[in-house]
Amino acid sequence: MMTIREAAAADVDAIWEIFESVVKDGDTYAFAPGTSKETFLNLWFGAPVRTYVAVADGEILGTYFIKPNQPGLGAHIANCGYMVHPAARGQGIGGKMCEHSLSVAKELGYKGMQYNIVVSTNTKAVELWKKFGFRIIGTIPGGFRHIRLGYIDAYIMFREID
Repeated sequence: MMTIREAAAADVDAIWEIFESVVKDGDTYAFAPGTSKETFLNLWFGAPVRTYVAVADGEILGTYFIKPNQPGLGAHIANCGYMVHPAARGQGIGGKMCEHSLSVAKELGYKGMQYNIVVSTNTKAVELWKKFGFRIIGTIPGGFRHIRLGYIDAYIMFREID
């Protein structure tokens, strides 16, 4: 059985392993391949970020963060980033983390959730986010520099929090 809980200091290395394995391909996240662990720590654990992990049988299979999308007058909209360990893909972990993050966002008083850069060729993610009520509210032409494909479109996706 999988549980999702807030990350602890003891989880950092497992989360770093997931982060490193996901960003190395340069095809789904704006984080550069070769991002340093220090930069990762700031991205995933720096204030005001809250970090969660999906755990099964004592193993961390996925992680996500939630934070205000913008400071000040834009802080009522959440932003999240999700990563699943490559060996655990296809098990519904991303969807469970999205569902969990929507509940957390509601508890924290967010009015909406926005994904700022969803890579257009990451069709599994686009379809998953649509399944959870997100819609494409904008396209950034050439907004993502894909390692293999060059400059491709990226989407801004949004949904209200009930």
